[in-house]
Amino acid sequence: MRPLAAHIDLDALRHNYRIAADCAPQSRSVAVIKADAYGHGALACARALEPLAPALAVASIEEALALRAGGITKPIVLLEGFFDADELALIDEHGFWVSVHSDWQVEALLAFTPRQPIPVWLKVDSGMHRLGFEPARVAPLWHRLAAASQVGELHLMSHFATADAGDSGYFETQLETVKALSRTLEAPLCLANSPATLAHRTAHGAWNRPGVMLYGSNPLEVDNPIAASLRPVMSLRSKIISLREIAAGEPVGYGGRWRAPRPSKIAVVAAGYGDGVDRHAADGTPVLVDGQRCAIAGRVSMDMLTVDVTEVASAAIGSEVVLWGESAGGARLSVDEVARHCDTISYTLLTGVLPRVPRYYSGT
Repeated sequence: MRPLAAHIDLDALRHNYRIAADCAPQSRSVAVIKADAYGHGALACARALEPLAPALAVASIEEALALRAGGITKPIVLLEGFFDADELALIDEHGFWVSVHSDWQVEALLAFTPRQPIPVWLKVDSGMHRLGFEPARVAPLWHRLAAASQVGELHLMSHFATADAGDSGYFETQLETVKALSRTLEAPLCLANSPATLAHRTAHGAWNRPGVMLYGSNPLEVDNPIAASLRPVMSLRSKIISLREIAAGEPVGYGGRWRAPRPSKIAVVAAGYGDGVDRHAADGTPVLVDGQRCAIAGRVSMDMLTVDVTEVASAAIGSEVVLWGESAGGARLSVDEVARHCDTISYTLLTGVLPRVPRYYSGT
């Protein structure tokens, strides 16, 4: 069998969730498992987190229904709400909680007769300018929803544009906008995403919603001691399938982008962009071979990539190669570091691992 696989450590997932919860002991932490749990497998991750998390969060009703079909009974928040009024019957049937960010959603909800009141998170556009109501419109909508028999527990929510940045000026502006509304309305808040959970205690509310940090990625632009204690959940591992010696100056890969600076030993690894390895990985992108750091040399192909293993004496056919995560021997390579070499972020690497890559779970 092809040796590439994503190894998912559910004990690490639970460890990271506990860190998120410990960051804000006065808050409840909803575990965000949208986008197939950031590529880790939503149902397996939901089952691992359900005993710990008071609620889970996804992007759409399709994701939520798949969790219910898999036996998940905890509350599930639909972070983008519903996309059609017809979904309200399923929301009511399965006890989902909904974000409401548009006028048509408010009208659809208030025209519906649920069997039980539906918990609602009213979304404020505090400066992200993506989803949500302008702050000046929130108070009348809040009072209208609070008085409606269709609506259960009601919260204000918003999303930060720059919580991950070292400069927190715009973050503070957004935070004060929502907190001012909260004081006026005596409204509980759900504001903190992963970076705000880690680094901005003032944003901790009745609920926080940690996401990428649960999977072992540090979303902050600066070092953070709490983030340093996160453990990688996904380890993307393959093996060397071919080795060759090349002379100084010889090119490797499509376009001959990389040329050997000295007589070199090149390993071919079974992993490529057809698996989700970023084709934009630059020469020098780190990998681990037998637990030792070395670098990608040449463009990533669809099914293979090439690595300069000249300095790795143990490199042989079948040697373990870690694209990110943890080696069998315990050496680690951060997905965040790999992402920087690909001019992207960890979210895209983790969610981009394609279905042909098998997932193997430990810690179940």
